[in-house]
Amino acid sequence: MDLTLLRTFVAVHRAGSFTRAAALLGLSQPAVTSQIRSLERQLGRPLFLRRARGVTPTTIGDELAHRAAPHLDALVEITETGLGERTGVGTLHVAGPPEFTAARVLPALTPLVAQGLAVRSSLLSDAEEILDGLAAGHHDLAVTVARPRGELFTATPLWDEEHVLVAAPRWAAKLSPGVLPRTGAVVLEQLPVVEVHESLPFVTRYWAAVFDSAPATAATVIAPDLRAVRESAASGAGLAVLPRYLCEEELARGRLVALLDPPVPPLRTYFLVVRTGTLALPHIARAHEWLLRVAGDW
Repeated sequence: MDLTLLRTFVAVHRAGSFTRAAALLGLSQPAVTSQIRSLERQLGRPLFLRRARGVTPTTIGDELAHRAAPHLDALVEITETGLGERTGVGTLHVAGPPEFTAARVLPALTPLVAQGLAVRSSLLSDAEEILDGLAAGHHDLAVTVARPRGELFTATPLWDEEHVLVAAPRWAAKLSPGVLPRTGAVVLEQLPVVEVHESLPFVTRYWAAVFDSAPATAATVIAPDLRAVRESAASGAGLAVLPRYLCEEELARGRLVALLDPPVPPLRTYFLVVRTGTLALPHIARAHEWLLRVAGDW
């Protein structure tokens, strides 16, 4: 069987589209279509079902991808990095949320960079966009708060992020001692809110976990980056819900004050995700193992 046909097949399987696969491979869409048809004729079985938007693999297509993709990836790794001393050294394409990737993931990879690993990062806020890029082969490893389903991905819990309700000291001073545990949701809804989106994703999650209710308020300031939310809240724009790792320094310096200390703080889990089979590639396996190891100290 022609390895070129298998390589094209795996690209289509991951991209879910002949057009996207053609762009990734540097081929024309008719050339990709022709190669897939040739492979289907050789096997005597259909590999994809054509849909209005892209293609869906048949059960035979899924089986072939599961069996062939890791070996093809390993061959690509050999041709890119060579043999001997360069084993495990290559370029790692990693994707994840901007704030967490910048503050935790990229610094954690520094020791591997010192050993010869090259890193290319994509900072993306949307979990679906991250997983789509991973499926299409744009990324080798992804960090996301959404646990993917299906056999295409292998996801491992990486770290639990604690969320903290914070505000500048002047807002905290306006709250009577002990009032929040009793009527917190009502009182806090009288304060301005800083958030990343109009839907109040962080505040809504906090309210549900701590007050067992939905917030009856709207945001005063919207900033689609948690670092901007942190700075706005510290300057006095209003209360915010932030990951503790992102506001620890501001809390220590007194620029922000934690308004509440619930018995069970709200948590959000990050997952380390790869395409199933790609942990056979040394540089991906090394980065994957290293991140899981160092995350225990975060």
